[in-house]
Amino acid sequence: MPNITVDHSAGLDGRIDRAALAGAVHQACVDTVAARTAACKTRFRRADETVVGDGAEPADLVHVEIALLAGRTAEAKTALAESVLALLPEHVEDPRGAHLSVEVRDLEPAYTSARGQ
Repeated sequence: MPNITVDHSAGLDGRIDRAALAGAVHQACVDTVAARTAACKTRFRRADETVVGDGAEPADLVHVEIALLAGRTAEAKTALAESVLALLPEHVEDPRGAHLSVEVRDLEPAYTSARGQ
């Protein structure tokens, strides 16, 4: 754990350093909420259509969701969200005008995981 999902608008194709971003988010999880690097899993999803505000202007966005096993304090989750939000511009080429957001949440109690054999 954690499970990390990075959703981004199509306009950012080729402008996100995915490997470096994943590595930085993994390190933030290790440093902030005592996750193990080997347990961090990140996937990237391109959103072909995104709308911000009234949709009058095109806008790029990146949203990072980090799902953790329950037990971290609200303060730890806030610190992780702020840390990841601060590192996003370092991994998006020309992030000016892009809408960046991070959500840290607990996984549902019924979550289970297995590693393929």
